[in-house]
Amino acid sequence: MAIGLACPAFAEADKASGLDRTTANTLSGNYLAALVAGLSSDTSAAAQFYAESLKFDPHSADLAERAFVTMLAEGNMTEAVRMAQTVSRKNPNNGIVQLIMAVGAIRDGQFNTAKSALKRSGSKQNSDLTASLLTAWSLAGAGNSKKALETIEKMPDDPATRPFRNLHAGLIAKLAGNTDEALILIKSAYESDRNSVVTADIYARSLVALGKADEAKSVYQEIAKVLPRHPLIRDALDRLENGKPLEDRIKNEKQGAAEVLFGLGSAVTRDGDELSSLIYLRLATWLQPDHASANVAIAETYERMKQLDSAVSAYEKVQSDSPLRISADIQRALDLEQLGRSDEAIALLKQTNARLVDHTEPLIALGNIYRSKKAFAEAAEAYSGALKSIGAPNQGHWSIYYSRGIAYERLKRWPDAEADFRKALELSPEQPLVLNYLGYSWIEQNSNLDEAFRMLRRAVEQRPADGYIVDSLGWAFYRLGQYDNALQLMEKAVQLKAADPTVNDHLGDVYWRLGRKLEAKFQWNHARDLGAEPEEMPKILDKIANGLPDEPVASGGASNGG
Repeated sequence: MAIGLACPAFAEADKASGLDRTTANTLSGNYLAALVAGLSSDTSAAAQFYAESLKFDPHSADLAERAFVTMLAEGNMTEAVRMAQTVSRKNPNNGIVQLIMAVGAIRDGQFNTAKSALKRSGSKQNSDLTASLLTAWSLAGAGNSKKALETIEKMPDDPATRPFRNLHAGLIAKLAGNTDEALILIKSAYESDRNSVVTADIYARSLVALGKADEAKSVYQEIAKVLPRHPLIRDALDRLENGKPLEDRIKNEKQGAAEVLFGLGSAVTRDGDELSSLIYLRLATWLQPDHASANVAIAETYERMKQLDSAVSAYEKVQSDSPLRISADIQRALDLEQLGRSDEAIALLKQTNARLVDHTEPLIALGNIYRSKKAFAEAAEAYSGALKSIGAPNQGHWSIYYSRGIAYERLKRWPDAEADFRKALELSPEQPLVLNYLGYSWIEQNSNLDEAFRMLRRAVEQRPADGYIVDSLGWAFYRLGQYDNALQLMEKAVQLKAADPTVNDHLGDVYWRLGRKLEAKFQWNHARDLGAEPEEMPKILDKIANGLPDEPVASGGASNGG
């Protein structure tokens, strides 16, 4: 049962609302507030205002359906179920209502009731991935695994959904005791999609259950090449290497149905349908509250919707004993930082770090937060701790050296910064961010000019649409007095980063040297109005008043995106 949500209120998912939650005293006021919240992807506020609107017009089918959908997306299942019954009386064939009724029946162990609700959905079940797989799990729960597998067999053989179908057919066969058939199906799903953490995890755990721990370890090691620090993979490998038990991921039909909903929610969010994704994922956690991956996916969906308060709440629901809890706490801290709650973020990361043996990830996050606060000494200390924790660095650790190099450069510890940038390039020679930062810094110091130009040109080749990097190369030409060469690059940089004060400031300098003084002052005024860094503002104000001196001097403000 594909979720088709004809709710225009959710058409623009990338705007932040900053909405006042005070309800109005009129139907129109609350309804308009709900629409604004919907346009801003603020499902929490939308649910509140639609519910308030219903108090003024309790018989409105449209309001009831909108309130139901937003409550479901918010995970307010008590109210969503109540509203579903209201919507069902007005529109018995509403597919989302039948879906929640079916999932509720599965949750209560009433598998035959679930099958009936799925039949009433009005969809052509054989071609409907959601209805077919949930029906199959309902049949399995009712004790008819044979018919459950036949239901999946009747589905169209679509290459895009085949791995998902085979995975669930294998899981149903496994619960029914058909281990040989189960392993064939699950292995087929894995081989069709080797980069899926879920499928690899299920396949590896199936191998462990058959006493094939070495083969399971190989499966995890293979996907670790793509996702080397994924917490589920690292935890499983640690358990295998230390002889600890590795239990099945799916132990009953209820968890199987939850896995269907989690998989569908993960798939639709990749297509940009955040509202449908939230509904599937909320239903998954309704069935299985301890589904850590679903709670993380809910949080990540809210992050894409720029609803960081809701993301923080979702991360908090990841169970304390889950391998995903550490990464959830780290991401929660980063969201708190974006919400301006830096002290909470730092405290959370310090708590997380204190309970770990491997301090790498929380210390990197802590360094990033300190760096965003311009606490560069604390940032450098955190990055140093992370590097100490990892031991011998590999290619994937270039970014830690790069980040610490920025902190050292801002602390005016250039020899240390340069050593870190060189180490980052030693680990990953073509990283454009490092090429840009080191090349730009050398240009500013009037040293290693040939190598600096080579680095900046290589960075621009790799990222021609990055305004900071384009600006750096343009600034290099400016510092050498090649103003015509600088102009073309600077104008392109301003097109790419129109709201950046440093880039605008640099273009003003180029215009002035080319005798285009009116345009130069326009750019400097623009840099001022865009909120230049406090240490740069006096220089910009002086240029606005007096222009540049006769001889070029270094303008402040690195445009290296650091």
